[in-house]
Amino acid sequence: MLVELREAAARQRDKRLQGLLRLASKRLLSDRGEMNGVPLARELIERLDALDDSQLDDFFEHLARDLSPDPQAVLRLAQAYAAEPGAAQLIALAQGVEPQRQELLRRLNRTPGGTATVLRLRRALLRRLPKHPELAAVEADFLHLLSSWFNPGFLQMKRVDWNAPAQLLEKIILHEAVHQIDGWDDLRRRLQPDRRCFAFFHPQLPDEPLIFVEVALLPEMPDAIAPLIDKASTPLPPERFRVAAFYSISNCEPGLRGVSLGNFLIKQVAEQLQKELPRLKTFCTLSPLPRFAAWLQAGPDFTALPGLGRAAAARLLAAHATLLQACDGDLDALHGPAQHDRLDDAAQAALLALAAAYLGHASTTPAGDPVARFHLDNGARLERLNPRGNMSPTGLRQSFGMMVNYLYDLDRIEASHAKFRRGDVARARAVSALI
Repeated sequence: MLVELREAAARQRDKRLQGLLRLASKRLLSDRGEMNGVPLARELIERLDALDDSQLDDFFEHLARDLSPDPQAVLRLAQAYAAEPGAAQLIALAQGVEPQRQELLRRLNRTPGGTATVLRLRRALLRRLPKHPELAAVEADFLHLLSSWFNPGFLQMKRVDWNAPAQLLEKIILHEAVHQIDGWDDLRRRLQPDRRCFAFFHPQLPDEPLIFVEVALLPEMPDAIAPLIDKASTPLPPERFRVAAFYSISNCEPGLRGVSLGNFLIKQVAEQLQKELPRLKTFCTLSPLPRFAAWLQAGPDFTALPGLGRAAAARLLAAHATLLQACDGDLDALHGPAQHDRLDDAAQAALLALAAAYLGHASTTPAGDPVARFHLDNGARLERLNPRGNMSPTGLRQSFGMMVNYLYDLDRIEASHAKFRRGDVARARAVSALI
C-alpha cells in the first residue's frame, strides 16, 4: 500500500512539473515573453535543468504536439501563395510553416545558460529518437537552429597548449576519441612544439571545447601512428618541419551531432600553420579505417562497387581468396599481430588491393567508411595506404592494422570535394594501381 501511495505521489508530482513547464513555455512565447524574455527564459531553464533526462519525455511530446504548425493554416497560406506567388505571400507562408518550438528555443538561447540547456535537450532527444520516430520533426528543428548558431563563422579557434587551464586539459584527455591519452605525461608530449592541438569554442561556452584536432609536425608523411603518440619520443626542432599530419579529431559535444565543424577546423588549422610555418609544404592525415575489417569479413560483392569494372572486380575476388587462404580460411586471424608477420608478399598485396577498393569505391556509398567520407567530402585526396600502420588491439580489430594518408592540397580542395560529390574519389595514381 505504501509503495502504491509513493508511486501515485510521484506521478502527481511529475504531472504538476509538466504542467508548469508547459505554462512557462506558453508565457515565454507570448507577447509578454518577447518583452520580458530573459527572466521568463531563465525560469524555464531552471525548471528544465531541475529535471533528469528521464523526465523530459512529456516536454518533448509537448514540443511535437502543441508547438507544431497548424496544418489548415499552412494549407491556406500555401494556396494563397500558389494563387499569387508574390513576396508578401511567400513571407507569410514561411512564417506560417515555422514551428513555434523554434522560436521557443531561440528565446531560451538568448539567455545566459540557455545555449548549454538547448544542447542538453538535444542530447536527450537524440537518445530517444530511435524509439520515438514521431520526434523527428522536433530533432530537425534542433539541428536547423544549432547549425546556424554554431556556424564556424561565429566560433573561435584557439590553440590548446600546456599553459591552458587544467580544467580544459582534463577535457582534452577525457574527449580524445581516436588515440587514448595515457595521462598527463602523454598529454604534455602531445602539446610540445612539434605537436599541436587546436579547438573550436563558442562565445557562450568559452570553457567548453566543441571539437579539437591534434597535429604532428614532421619531416615527412607518416606511415604509422605509434611514433606520433610515443610519449617518450624527443621533440623535433622547427627547422625539420615540412609536413603537418592531422592524426586525431574528436568531437566533445554530442548535442552537436550532425553540425559540420571538423571540416572547417582542419582547413582553418592548415591555413594558420601555413602562415606561421612557411616551410610546411604538405598537409595530410594519418587516419584509421574503422569499418574496413567488418566490411571485408562480411564478404563484399565487388561487382556492386560503383566505378569498378568486371576485370577489377575479378582481381579483387581473387585477392580476397588469396588473403583468406593465407589466414587458413578465417580472416579473424588478422586481428592478431602474429598473423601479419606470416603474410607473404601475395597476401600483403591482396590486403592492400582490398583496402584500396574499399576506400576508392565504397566511400561514395552510404556504406562507405565514415572517416573516409569525412575527409574525401572535405576535399582531401586518397594518397597512400599504410599496412601495419596501427598494430594496437583497436587498430587490428577495426582495420587489420591498416591506416591511410589523405592529402589536403589547399589549392585543389574544392575540385576534390566537387569530384567526390559527383561520386568519384580523388586519389593518387599509386593507390589506383593497387587494384
